[in-house]
Amino acid sequence: ERLVLHARPLAVQDKAFNGTLRFLVQDGSEKVEDIARNPHVNVAIESQGGYLSIAGTATVTRDESVIDELWSPFAEAWFPQGRQDPTIRLLTVEGDSVEYWTQDTGPVGSLVQTLKAALGKQSQPDTGHHGTVEL
Repeated sequence: ERLVLHARPLAVQDKAFNGTLRFLVQDGSEKVEDIARNPHVNVAIESQGGYLSIAGTATVTRDESVIDELWSPFAEAWFPQGRQDPTIRLLTVEGDSVEYWTQDTGPVGSLVQTLKAALGKQSQPDTGHHGTVEL
């Protein structure tokens, strides 16, 4: 069987990043089955200030205390049976490395920089900084 990466939208449940990301997922879903076959994952996060790409290893558990900690009205929307839904699982991604891109100028400034480069006013758009952090 050929292993192919698949992108899936999820909402990060933690308020701060400490190298670990946690998500609430449904047991038996394709994402859970994919992780069982290959736990190496990449999480992409976008914000107005830039982008993160977090490479790491995923595990799926039923850690009731952490699920209780993360439970919210937002989670309820995805699990209509509520907190007692027997299919709720905790997806944890332990990050190995983080690649980041920051935008110093914001979306409009980035567009202006790109236009300047396209019009020959500068050699390349200045869209911010890029780097990698090993965890």
